[in-house]
Amino acid sequence: MIAIKKEEKAEAVASLQRYFEMEMPEPLGTLPATLLLDYFLEEIGPVIYNQAIADAQSRVMQRVGDLNGELFEDAFTYWAKKEKKRRR
Repeated sequence: MIAIKKEEKAEAVASLQRYFEMEMPEPLGTLPATLLLDYFLEEIGPVIYNQAIADAQSRVMQRVGDLNGELFEDAFTYWAKKEKKRRR
């Protein structure tokens, strides 16, 4: 199960309760909201977590795949740079 901080859990429970109050015919008490959140974290949380990991991995692989473009430095450019400065 994906664990979240106590403060985040309290905010999530309050958000669920507010959602039910605004969108559903019945309000949702603290215990049912907590149980519903626990269910979401255990059942659906891994899907979201795994997608986030896949997205991060893809982004990292893109960056690693372009290391030459990102980090490559041309060698022996001192004189070319010096000439360029002189022409100004």
